[in-house]
Amino acid sequence: MQDKEKQLKEPFEPEHIEWRVQQSGKQNDNHTGEVKHWALVLAYVTNRAIMDRLDEVFGIDGWCNEYSEAPGGGVLCGITVLHHEVPITKYDGAEQTQIEAVKGGLSGSMKRAAVQWGIGRYLYDLEANFVTLTQLKPPTMKGYGVHYDKESKKRLYYKHPELPEFARPSKPSKA
Repeated sequence: MQDKEKQLKEPFEPEHIEWRVQQSGKQNDNHTGEVKHWALVLAYVTNRAIMDRLDEVFGIDGWCNEYSEAPGGGVLCGITVLHHEVPITKYDGAEQTQIEAVKGGLSGSMKRAAVQWGIGRYLYDLEANFVTLTQLKPPTMKGYGVHYDKESKKRLYYKHPELPEFARPSKPSKA
C-alpha cells in the first residue's frame, strides 16, 4: 500500500485546485479614503480530480463510494478501496450546501472522505491566503475566482493565489 499511499498523496496540477472564499471584509485606506475589499480563500481539490486519482491508483473497478444520511441532515460518504482483495472503507461527512444542496452535500462529503485517504490533505498545510477583491472583471476567468458580496450586491473578482512548491506536482526528471 506504500506506493499507492504515495500516489494518493501526490499534489495535483493547479487546474485541479479550486478556491472558495471562507471570509471576506473591507477596510478604508487611511491615506486615500478608498474602500478595499479582501477575502481569505481556501483551496480544495475538484471532485473529478479525486475520481481520476482513485481510478489511476486502484483502477476503475478497484474502488467505489457510497452515501448515506448523516446526523443533522448532512451527507456521509464512504470511499472503499480493495487492498489485497480486502475492502477498506473510510468515511467523512458534510452538510448540505446553500447552492445545489444535495449535489453540494454529496460533493463535499466525497472530498472530505478523500482526505481520509490522503488525497489533497497537503492543502491543509497552506498558509492563510488573503486576496484583494475588485469589481473589475478580468478578460478571462482562467486563474480567477468570483465572490458575491451580499452587502453591496455586487460580484467581486480575485486572482487565485499561487501554490507553493510543496503543493505542486513534482516534475519528472529528464534523463
